[in-house]
Amino acid sequence: MAQGAVAALGSQIAGGVIVVPVDHVPTGFNPGTHGLHVSYGSHPLPDEASLAAGQRVADFVSGLDAKAQVLFLVSGGASSLVDWLVPGASLADLQTLNRWALNSGAAIAQVNALRRRISRLKGGGLARIALDRRTHALMISDVPGDDPRIIGSGLLHAFPDEPAGEQGAAALPPELHDLLDRLHSSPQTIAGVPAVPVRIVASAGSACRAAAAAARAQGLQARLVRTRIDGDAADLGVRFVASLARQPEGVVQIRGGESTVSLPAQPGRGGRNQHLALAAALELERRGLHDAHLLAAGTDGIDGAGSDAGALVDDETCQRGRDAGCDPIVSLARADSGTFLEAAGDLLHTGPTLTNVGDLVLGLRLGGHG
Repeated sequence: MAQGAVAALGSQIAGGVIVVPVDHVPTGFNPGTHGLHVSYGSHPLPDEASLAAGQRVADFVSGLDAKAQVLFLVSGGASSLVDWLVPGASLADLQTLNRWALNSGAAIAQVNALRRRISRLKGGGLARIALDRRTHALMISDVPGDDPRIIGSGLLHAFPDEPAGEQGAAALPPELHDLLDRLHSSPQTIAGVPAVPVRIVASAGSACRAAAAAARAQGLQARLVRTRIDGDAADLGVRFVASLARQPEGVVQIRGGESTVSLPAQPGRGGRNQHLALAAALELERRGLHDAHLLAAGTDGIDGAGSDAGALVDDETCQRGRDAGCDPIVSLARADSGTFLEAAGDLLHTGPTLTNVGDLVLGLRLGGHG
């Protein structure tokens, strides 16, 4: 996003701060020559670098001239990459919250409602720091409805989220209840948050349309499923295969969104896309759906905490894994899909894509189109 801003604005850019994961600066782009400082945050679990990055962003914005124009570039992942905690909250508290978010299967609106309780940046906090300066925001969305109040936990927009927040709090573990009680923390309100004009420049819909165009370029038909991916990953894997079984050959089913996984106490290796893919592989095998393939992947090239983007499976995936000494049913139950899919040879590795619009799931019956 910063590289695009530099290409469009050139010398109008007078400095700034970029926060990205390690190894996510585009090849050939030297931010320093444009007065841009790079800070490296952590994703999907925040660390000390994430807090240092949040402090740097806050200091930079608050130190600008009152007449400065500020361009905010925000994408999914900012919830973990950058933060500045309220007094009394610690990195350990933040990590506890984020681990719960990753493991509980809670909806993103519920998770972000809680993140804003302990952050001075989220829930419109960064917009408050910008005060009355002239601001603009471009956002890459990975959330339902492309809601800027949810992207990055709402760095620039407060959100009257008590219904979602209360639902999320009902399932909180005791240590998080204790944290909120200890901080006497209450949700941010919309009062005092300056209005920041926003344009969504990319989203899951963008990725789905691009996938459809790529399919048509290969001589295939494309069917964009408008319903957003949402819900339990294993259940969705089974449902998507059932839909694929009814689909004619040579038609690519294209879906975008994000599933969830409720993890066991000691999960194995993998992520939501690998979990969905393994469940789909079992269903493909059960149905004997030959010449059918399903791909589930994160558009950022990351699925879970590992370096794999997801997986590409077919009706022989499970047997290939068994031949390598793994059990697909046990692996699914243990949330150890990554181990099984590696044994089957079906993991997908893209490396960092430098974008994040959620996940893509593609299904195709090849038939005579192979």
